Amino acid sequence: MFPLYDENPTRITPYLTYLIIGANVFVFLHQISLSRQELDLFFQTYAVIPQQLTASFQGEIGRQEIPEWATLFTSQFLHGGWWHLISNMLFLWVFGNNIEDRMGRIRYIIFYLICGALAALCQWAINPSSAIPSLGASGAISGILGAYVIRFPQAKIMTLAFLGFFVTTLRVPAILLIGIFVVQNVIAGLVNLQEMARMSVETGGVAYWAHIGGFVFGLILAPVFGIFRQDDY
Repeated sequence: MFPLYDENPTRITPYLTYLIIGANVFVFLHQISLSRQELDLFFQTYAVIPQQLTASFQGEIGRQEIPEWATLFTSQFLHGGWWHLISNMLFLWVFGNNIEDRMGRIRYIIFYLICGALAALCQWAINPSSAIPSLGASGAISGILGAYVIRFPQAKIMTLAFLGFFVTTLRVPAILLIGIFVVQNVIAGLVNLQEMARMSVETGGVAYWAHIGGFVFGLILAPVFGIFRQDDY
C-alpha cells in the first residue's frame, strides 16, 4: 500500500517540507553524476558507517572530512536509488505538511533531524561493527509517521493498493496504513536479525530497525515538539 494524498488540510504552505524534498532530490542528482569510485567515496564520507562511528565513540580520530557524528544527519539526504528516493519523498509529501503545520517550522525541522539521527543510531546498535553504509531519509520520515498517527489517527489517506495482480485505490484511516507499515517493519526486522545470526557474510539491505526506531522516537518526541498545539501563526 502506497499513500497518494491525505484528506487533511493545512493552515500554512509547508515550505520546509518542500525544501527537504528539494534537498534530497538535489543530492541524489549529484550522486548519479558521480562515477562509481566517486560515489563510493561520497558514501564513505557522508553516510553512516557503523564501524567508523563505533571507532569514533571509542575516541579514535579518523580522516573524515566531517566528524563521524555529523553523518547521523548528512546520511538523511542520501539515497541508494530512484525507488528509494521516490518512495521516501512520497511519504514525506503526504504526511510531512501536516506535521510542519502543527509543530511550526523551527520545531518541525529539529524534530525531523533528531528522529533521523536517533533512527540511524538504532540501526547502528544492531550491528556496530558493520562496514556497510547506512543512508536514507526513512528514519526521519518514520518519525513523521509516528507524529502523524498520534495527532491524526483517523485522517483519511487515499492509497494505492496492490491486491495480488489487482491494483486499486482505497481510502483508509492513517492508523491502518501506518500500522501496516510498522507491523511489516517489525516482522521484517526480526527476520533480518535471525538471518544475521545465521550468516557469516555481511550483507546490506533495508534498514528496518531505523524505521522502527524513528517511528518510536516520533511517538515519544512529537508531544514535546508541540504536535498537539492549536495556536495559529
